[in-house]
Amino acid sequence: MARKPAAKKASKKASTRKAAPKYKYENVLVDQRKDGITIVTLNRPEKRNAMSPQLHHDMDDALEKLAVDSDTKVLIITGAGKAFCAGQDLKTYFRGLSNDPVARARAAAASESWRSYRLIGFPKPTIAMVNGFVFGGGLTPIVSCDVAVASHTATFGISEINWGHIPGGLVGWNVNQVMSFRDAMWYSISGDTFNGKEAAAMKFVNFSVPHNKLKSETLKIARKLMKKNPWAIQYTKEAIRSVRDMNMEQAADYLRCKSDALQRVDKEQGRQEGMRQFLDSKSFRPGVGTYKRK
Repeated sequence: MARKPAAKKASKKASTRKAAPKYKYENVLVDQRKDGITIVTLNRPEKRNAMSPQLHHDMDDALEKLAVDSDTKVLIITGAGKAFCAGQDLKTYFRGLSNDPVARARAAAASESWRSYRLIGFPKPTIAMVNGFVFGGGLTPIVSCDVAVASHTATFGISEINWGHIPGGLVGWNVNQVMSFRDAMWYSISGDTFNGKEAAAMKFVNFSVPHNKLKSETLKIARKLMKKNPWAIQYTKEAIRSVRDMNMEQAADYLRCKSDALQRVDKEQGRQEGMRQFLDSKSFRPGVGTYKRK
């Protein structure tokens, strides 16, 4: 029997190779799964994922690109190793940039951009998967995400007071967005830590789950959100965040305009399709599920 050409063998072997990742960064891992869920991992485990200037630039670039990437339907942010994020890297971010005002300004801009503006304005659902230690500035991206899930054993801390500082960099503002005044004040002036279960009880996170189920439960939430109309998700995210600072009259006008705008951009025409399935075909009940998307 004649041997197969060597070129064919090489071609077959090459076809089994894994495709190179679309996004490559020094301090961030981007895993775009085939199901539409993208997991972004802060990747400095040897420093408990403390935020260096490079990590800020990596995250700012990644979120900018993923926001318009059609392969990303839901975004999950987590940390490598035993920590979610230990806050700013005191050596490389503060001391390391003290004599370089231009680099310091650029790092500060990237830090504020990705942790606040890019995450808050991300057009798709965002989930913080808190796997371990998180301190100081590492709390900000958790608050900026739409949903937060923590391991029971995760450790949270508003730790700036412990080294003679205030919870700056919007940390003080962020914790007041989700915690009661009493809880925010106590943990800010005491520097005490709290675990995942306590974080859920204080509404700092939505859910606390056993550590060995953290990823599976987070993926379950991501898949649930991915079933929803993406235009309705985006406009709902924007609406819920915006009306918090409005009075009733302002909110009524804003929501009316937002609803009208959604009808114009929604390529699925979800409102009309949902009403048709509910009123005509009787195949959908709004209170117990999502309409069948085409």
